[in-house]
Amino acid sequence: MAAVPQAVHWLGNETLRVSAALFAENRRRLCSGLKDKDGVVPQSVVLLQGGEQKQRFCTDTDLLFRQESFFHWAFGVTEPDCYGAIDVDSGKSVLFVPKLPESYATWMGEIFPKEHFKEKYAVDEVQYTCDIADVLSNLRPAALLTLRGQNTDSGSICREASFEGISGFKVNNTLLHPVIVECRLVKTDMELEVLRYTNRISSEAHKMIMKNVKPGQKEYEMESLFQHYCYTKGGMRHTSYTCICGTGNNSSILHYGHAGAPNEKTITDGDMCLFDMGGEYYCYSSDITCSFPANGKFTPDQRAIYEAVLKSSRTVMAAIKPGVKWSDMHRMADRIHLEELVAIGILNGSVEDMVKVHLGSVFMPHGLGHLLGIDVHDVGGYPEGVERIDEPGLRSLRMGRLVQERMVLTVEPGIYFINHLLDQAQANSAQSCFLNNQVLARFRGFGGVRIEDDIAVTADGIELLTCVPRTVEEIEAFMANSAKPFSPVVTTEKL
Repeated sequence: MAAVPQAVHWLGNETLRVSAALFAENRRRLCSGLKDKDGVVPQSVVLLQGGEQKQRFCTDTDLLFRQESFFHWAFGVTEPDCYGAIDVDSGKSVLFVPKLPESYATWMGEIFPKEHFKEKYAVDEVQYTCDIADVLSNLRPAALLTLRGQNTDSGSICREASFEGISGFKVNNTLLHPVIVECRLVKTDMELEVLRYTNRISSEAHKMIMKNVKPGQKEYEMESLFQHYCYTKGGMRHTSYTCICGTGNNSSILHYGHAGAPNEKTITDGDMCLFDMGGEYYCYSSDITCSFPANGKFTPDQRAIYEAVLKSSRTVMAAIKPGVKWSDMHRMADRIHLEELVAIGILNGSVEDMVKVHLGSVFMPHGLGHLLGIDVHDVGGYPEGVERIDEPGLRSLRMGRLVQERMVLTVEPGIYFINHLLDQAQANSAQSCFLNNQVLARFRGFGGVRIEDDIAVTADGIELLTCVPRTVEEIEAFMANSAKPFSPVVTTEKL
């Protein structure tokens, strides 16, 4: 009989209390899914390996540890170098922790007994990793179910659990991965509560940036302010991904902020800001993008592009419900962008003909959005039998399946003026015939606009998790310290 969790993860102050019941429920769901799967024999035992503490290259300087996602989903353990086993028939959970040397107490702090971890994580049993072979032998498993499968977003293969002596067990590494991925795809009430929290704190951090950004500052100052707010107000030691703080033309660089372009530009008056940042709490992610002028006042061109993207964002969110194709939502956003670019005068001609030559991908080369959860690009986008659509733009879509209730997704349409893609389009006779080069020249160097919200899919629509100023009027009033209230665009009942 599985333990009844009493333990709570809490970092004090106003941070969220997360019960170990969240992970007990995840383990229960996993066992239920495995029992229903062909090929899983009685007395099977799931074995997951957590992340290892790593050092910076050849030094003894530790990198800041963050738990491996599948292991965290099942056990909620924050320490490195652990394993976890789950008896599929009974649901019994066994956590394996390292047996630490005495020197640990001198350099790293108290060495806790096994009972400490049993209470902290509300598992049925705790053993040392050095005893894993003996403990598993006593369970007499008919098969050890280990995790091996491809992350269809990154293309990487997840790490399969291994330990000295595993060759003495019958191991199956094909059954577990598809079941645990499907479990992670659909969020429980407790998971949704954590994701609401990460969105609330990250939304407030974005609003604080909007209040403080000024020409003359560095982009990285905005990154620093965001991280500071999320950590001090939300207990978020990690961000969900590298912060993107693009201003001016840098706002057209989709994954700006990397080591080769580390948010280092000086923000200038008239720049469009595209700040894509999300805090992470207890390994659960958020992913929010706000676009606004650095000086708090939209120019006519900035307003036109921004409102085109806002229109696609609102239209798509109003259309999302269980059963719709995610690829159709992407196509909807693409078409709205083309219609709006015609209205602005950047394009001319038939939108239907533009769609045929994939002109929309010139201005939005990425996908509409992705699954969100313990990973910012969460697993499950392309299960077996669902293939990517090999077309510009759509081939970058991170999910190809039908929308389901309790999925959490990002909706992040954008319009960008990327010189590389514009040059290609102008050299392509099938696309160049639609370009108004005289007007387009005015937007070279403009950068880009992206509006990204996180949503949870409900029975008949969505719950909008993100809450930041979105219309031009709301943004300008908010940045001018106006007391004018703002409210989310799309609201439905909570799941």
